[in-house]
Amino acid sequence: MEHTTSPPDLMQLQAEWHRTYEALAAPDRARTMLRRRLQWLSVRLWWHPYWSGPGRMPAARAELRHQVRTWQERR
Repeated sequence: MEHTTSPPDLMQLQAEWHRTYEALAAPDRARTMLRRRLQWLSVRLWWHPYWSGPGRMPAARAELRHQVRTWQERR
């Protein structure tokens, strides 16, 4: 099993953020609902407790996005 530095709930939030962002780009979607969901997810990501602990380095946010992308590609 691969060791990840980001907590699973944070990775799940980031994955949901990506899915919502992609859905927002698709034509004929409920844009208002998707924009609100994207804002809600962004706030949850920004204020996640991980960022005040081991993830306080700026590179941790980029690493999270990288981990989620590779995790989604494997699925």
